Amino acid sequence: MNEYSVSTDEITRLAADHLWLHFTPLSDLRNGEVPVIVRGEGCYLEDSHGHRYLDALAGLFAVNIGYGYGGEMGQAALDQLRQLPYHTNWGYMHPRSVELAAEIAGLAPDGLNRVFFVSGGSEAVEAAWKLAREYHSLRGERRWKVIARHIAYHGTTMGALSITGLPECRTPFEPLVPSVTHVSNTVRYRRPPEETEAQFTAFLLAELEAAIEREGPETVAMMIIEPIQNAGGAIPPPAGYLEGVREITRRHGILLCADEVICGFGRLGAWFGSELYGIQPDLITCAKGLSSAYGTIGALIVGDRVAEPFLNGKAMFDHGMTFGGHPLQSALALKNLEIMRRDRIVEHVSTTQGDFHATLSQLLDLDIVGDLRGSGFFWALELVKDSGTRETFSQAECDWLLRDFLAERLLEAGLICRSDDRGDPVVQISPPLVATQEQFDEITGILGDVLSEAQDKLKGSR
Repeated sequence: MNEYSVSTDEITRLAADHLWLHFTPLSDLRNGEVPVIVRGEGCYLEDSHGHRYLDALAGLFAVNIGYGYGGEMGQAALDQLRQLPYHTNWGYMHPRSVELAAEIAGLAPDGLNRVFFVSGGSEAVEAAWKLAREYHSLRGERRWKVIARHIAYHGTTMGALSITGLPECRTPFEPLVPSVTHVSNTVRYRRPPEETEAQFTAFLLAELEAAIEREGPETVAMMIIEPIQNAGGAIPPPAGYLEGVREITRRHGILLCADEVICGFGRLGAWFGSELYGIQPDLITCAKGLSSAYGTIGALIVGDRVAEPFLNGKAMFDHGMTFGGHPLQSALALKNLEIMRRDRIVEHVSTTQGDFHATLSQLLDLDIVGDLRGSGFFWALELVKDSGTRETFSQAECDWLLRDFLAERLLEAGLICRSDDRGDPVVQISPPLVATQEQFDEITGILGDVLSEAQDKLKGSR
């Protein structure tokens, strides 16, 4: 079946009867409310009715090279499938996973030289927690707890979900894996206005130190942290924060895991956010941009210090999965990295991020826009009733704004982004890394028109 042999009506009927969408009410399928996306090119998508959308979310923060490299990626897939369609990484190896591991190690911060392959971001987080526990066990310590941050999203499998700091994601599946403590994230917009950045950093680090002492440092295996936190709206760290986290975790013998499932592979204008902020984590989780979503692959990148106990005798990491490091997915990731290097895509983000920020900053003139935060090609607008007072919306107003108005109107206007209230209400903007000023202007123009309309409707309802 493909888009040419099955009509849109038939696709919609089949979906209503058989498809179970992710994070989407099944009733939306029966009501015919879900677009059928049939093709992409550059930063744009087209649905089955011929409607064109600027994808300002890069799929799910994932299609880093955009939608224009299908021919090259398809040829890489064909070549690999002709040579070796599959073999496992359990007790065997194949050239593509070895080559990809070496490529990733060459891009990662110094000292992170070993790569354990998985199928996606949630699996990478699961692997990180398991490896942290086993690392401490091999060193004669029983450490099992994790520290994460409020509102942070780290995945949906049971271990990763336990680490995730979003109550609405966690509650339906409780009881979860025990022994996760959450500390404050770094959103500064609603902190006391007289508080300096240095004071905010000091508050966060003191809170972390207290949480570790409360749990017992000897029981904490790992802290996991995104360089810029996604959920809550592209939340950057204050000056000195990540360095302080690195010092505290190292002093207490706690492994520091940088969750770079979104931040990695150019999203912030560097290969890794850890590099951008000058920290050396013990572990890095990655996925999404590793293949630019042309393949389903993720990885746990492991520091030499963490790998060392596993080099002795018969010690091994008691973890694995059928498709980890799959030859086809590895070949697609290799081609993606080749394209990113050849076309200088990371450098493009680094040199144009200031223009993107300046263009988006025009939206701060709207009374409904309180804050613009982020870095690289990873931004969020926080929406408010009044930018002067920073008053936020009631739950009813928030539900109308995000779900009843913005979600529909932005699609109608040809823009895909995310309006979300995991934390305070935000609009998240994260286009493919090949976006240029033309797309910056288009994103800002559509958002300006739709947010102005929302602002007028909200003021008229008071």
